[in-house]
Amino acid sequence: MTRVRMHPAWIIVVITASVLLLSSGVRSAPGVLILPFEYEFGWSRTDISLAVSLGLVLFGLTGPVAGALIDRHGPRRSMLVGIVLIAVSSGLGALIEAPWQLYLTWGALSGIGTGIIGSVLGATVANRWFVAKRGLVLGIFGAATSAGQLIFIPLLMALVIDAGWRASSWLLAILAGLMVLPAWWLMRDTPADVGGLPYGAAEAVPPAARPRTGVMHRAIRTPAFWLLAATFFVCGATSNGLVGTHLIPHAIEHGIGQSVAAGALALMGAMNVVGTIASGWLTDRYPPRRLLAVYYGFRGLSLLGLPWVNDPLGLMLFAVLFGLDYIATVPPTSALVADLFGRENVGTVFGWVFCAHQIGAALAAWAGGAAREYVGDYGGAFVVAGVMALTAAVLAIRISRTPTAPIAERAQSA
Repeated sequence: MTRVRMHPAWIIVVITASVLLLSSGVRSAPGVLILPFEYEFGWSRTDISLAVSLGLVLFGLTGPVAGALIDRHGPRRSMLVGIVLIAVSSGLGALIEAPWQLYLTWGALSGIGTGIIGSVLGATVANRWFVAKRGLVLGIFGAATSAGQLIFIPLLMALVIDAGWRASSWLLAILAGLMVLPAWWLMRDTPADVGGLPYGAAEAVPPAARPRTGVMHRAIRTPAFWLLAATFFVCGATSNGLVGTHLIPHAIEHGIGQSVAAGALALMGAMNVVGTIASGWLTDRYPPRRLLAVYYGFRGLSLLGLPWVNDPLGLMLFAVLFGLDYIATVPPTSALVADLFGRENVGTVFGWVFCAHQIGAALAAWAGGAAREYVGDYGGAFVVAGVMALTAAVLAIRISRTPTAPIAERAQSA
C-alpha cells in the first residue's frame, strides 16, 4: 500500500493559522477587560479606551513595517518576535496597577505584537508556499482570525467571572509561550528551506516582482486610494473599534448577563468565518466596489438598530447580522487594491489602507468610551457609526472601475 506524504506546506498552514488565531484572541481581549478594570481600579471608561486605542493604532502602523521585516528576515523570525511580544505583554498585563502600565502592556506591546502577526504575515505565507489552492489558504487564515474571537472571548469571560481578569491575562501569556516551540521548530520561510516546491508547483517558481519604489508617492495622488482608505477607515471604526470594544459593556449595562454578552461576541466571530469565506467567493464573481457598497449599507442599518437592543434575543440577532459582514470587506478591498495599483504593490498599498482601518478603529474605541462617560449611554455612538457606514456605502460606489491602474503601468515601465 502506497503511503501519501503530506506536503509540508500544510504544516506551515497549521502553524500560521494557530498563531493568527492566538493573535486575534489577544486583540479582542480588551473588550472583556474594560469593566473589570473599572471595578478594581476605578479608572474612567475614557482612560481605559485610550489604552485600547493605542493598541489599535500600533496594530495598524505595524502592518507596513511588518511587511518590510517579513520580506527581509522571513515569516519565521517575524512570527517568533510577534509571539514573544504577545507573551510578554499579556504576562505583564496581569500585573498592572497603574494606568501607564495599562498603556504599555495592553496598548503598546500588545498592539505591536499582534500587528506583526496579522494580515501581511498570512498573505506572505500563502504566496510563498502555495501555487494551487492559494485562495483556500487565505480563506483559512481569515477564518482563523475570526475564530480567535469565537474561541477566546467566552473563555476569557468565564475566567474573569470565576477567577478574575488577571487569570485571563496569564492564560494568554501561557498560550503564547507554548506557541514559541512549534513556531521555532516547524515554521520555515520558503519551500526551498525543506528542499521542496510550493504546493501545486510542477517546477521552481520564479520570485514575484518586487514592489516598485515610489508607489505610495503615486498612489496618494489618486482618488481611488483615498476612497479605499476612507471606506476602510469606516470599517475599522464601526467593527473592532466600536462594536468589538464596547458591545459587551453596552449589553451588560442594558441588563444582559456577562456570559450572554460574551457569547454574542463569540457568535459574531462565528458569523465572521461564514461571511469572510462567502465574501471571497463573491469577490471572484461580482464587482468588488458593489459588494463593498452592499456590505457597508447593511452594516449601517444594523448599527442604527443597535441602541434599541435590550434583550438577549435581540443581541444574538444583531450578532448574526453584523457578524456576516464584520470582516467581509477585506476580500473586495484587497481585490481593488490589486486591480488598481498592481499585484506586486499589494503589500505596500494595502498595508497603508489597513493602517487607515486601524486608525479608524482606534478613534472609535476611544470616542465610544468618551461618549459613554459624558452622555451616559452608547446609543449616540452607535447611531453616528451607522451613518458613517451608510456614507461609506456611497463612497464605495465612487471607487474607480478601471481594471488596471495607470500607477501599475507606470511602475512597470519605470
